Amino acid sequence: MSPIKLRQLAEPLLSFGYQQRLEHPKDGLFLFGPLGGSGHPAEMRIGVIGTTTGIACFKTWAHRIRGHIPSANANVAHHASWPGFEAVFDTRWPERPMTEITVDADALAKAIRIENRHEAIAKAVNLFEAPIRRYLRQEEAPPTMWFVVIPEEVHRFGRPKSTVPREERTPSEAYLGRKAGKKVLEMGSLFPEDREAAEIYRYELNFHHQLKAKLLDEKAVIQIVRDTTLTPEAFVDDKGRQQRTTQDSATIAWNLCTTAFFKASGRPWRLADVRPGVCYVGLVFKKDDTALGGANACCGAQMFLDSGDGVVFRGAVGPWYSEADRSFHLTREKAAELMTLVVDAYRDLHGHPPSELFIHGKARFNDEEWAGFSSAVPQETQLIGVRIRPTSELKLFRLGKKPVQRGTAYLAGGRLGYLWTKGFIPRLATYPGWEVPNPLLVEIHRGEADLERVMCDVLGLTKINFNACVFADGLPVTLKFADAVGDILTAAPVGDLPPLPFRHYI
Repeated sequence: MSPIKLRQLAEPLLSFGYQQRLEHPKDGLFLFGPLGGSGHPAEMRIGVIGTTTGIACFKTWAHRIRGHIPSANANVAHHASWPGFEAVFDTRWPERPMTEITVDADALAKAIRIENRHEAIAKAVNLFEAPIRRYLRQEEAPPTMWFVVIPEEVHRFGRPKSTVPREERTPSEAYLGRKAGKKVLEMGSLFPEDREAAEIYRYELNFHHQLKAKLLDEKAVIQIVRDTTLTPEAFVDDKGRQQRTTQDSATIAWNLCTTAFFKASGRPWRLADVRPGVCYVGLVFKKDDTALGGANACCGAQMFLDSGDGVVFRGAVGPWYSEADRSFHLTREKAAELMTLVVDAYRDLHGHPPSELFIHGKARFNDEEWAGFSSAVPQETQLIGVRIRPTSELKLFRLGKKPVQRGTAYLAGGRLGYLWTKGFIPRLATYPGWEVPNPLLVEIHRGEADLERVMCDVLGLTKINFNACVFADGLPVTLKFADAVGDILTAAPVGDLPPLPFRHYI
């Protein structure tokens, strides 16, 4: 009987300013600051749009994050005080944003409560989209990113399954109901007013996704945030209790400010030991209920470079989803087209194709799909297909009260193993979770590669989520945002889009 092949993989290091290397993003940013380079902003160029209350909340928060915010609990390692934006990122946060656009609170409250939910979301989105679009087209030096501050009611009523209490509903003015609108979209109509009225049914019932999708053509980078997140203490009930339970102020500052710095083209950190010439691609699939002509899903790809930078490619919409096996697969032609976009974009950035190209997916690639990918990759590029999915089929325990350590790997064979990306973290002296941590199943499904090296890569890719400033995630970034990117790609009929940086989608 062969021995159990357990490994403890080393925690991947991150690189920060002055070429310093540490495990924890907060340690590196606090001690050495972010990576330098030409993209480092000297000052944040910010626009803000919201109701009068929302803009006031943003100003209060912006003033707060310019200075020190104490830790919620200085006695635990996973809580850290916030030193101030310029102290962390070596970038000035202006006293006032470049522009402030006020949204009529009464008009917004009325719109989001319209009885026809498609009409409600469309009109609420337009109250933010139209002025941002108008500003971007009129001004020569627009903000590099926008804070879109929404009231709690937009978050509550602006989601797919939200319902407005009957007594609060606003009468609908929609010319066509949902069923009639869908019929017009599918069958067409000779009357232009019918086609125009049916357009609202081509968009997803999600304020967040729809606003981001509609502004992709303007290449607008936006951060949607609730006013109750910025100043939770300002929203209390009759008994003086906060309406929402939020993270502590220092943690919110770390997370939101890291996101803002990244969206303003800054580079917070990168993996320290990524091999040069390597490229990671995460496949994105999303069922598309708004697609016409027999299509049922949209495909896309997220490409991440050795620098940690990401680019999103929108692939074709088509009948990629199979009800029989409940999985997505491309035709050979469309797989080749998507991979050609990836390889061409890499070549444009580096002057040569990648030496190693890893495709990460949640399902195995079929023969037709893999043949398409392979045909688009030059001979000098080694192509490897990796299946990664969370699983609870294997549990690992150790003596004592602490769970298995993050980075533990069980090699079940030469091509398949289990990797614990969640678990006890020595640097934090805790396990940031509630249940027994489950592993990721990692399988080299196509191509040839060393399994332990692939697992080390996956472990590293859990540390480059610039949407927050956390030690690590449970999923690699190639798959972490697959659903979120798919949601944006299918939230609106955006048509052909050029490859856009990852910051436009998160």
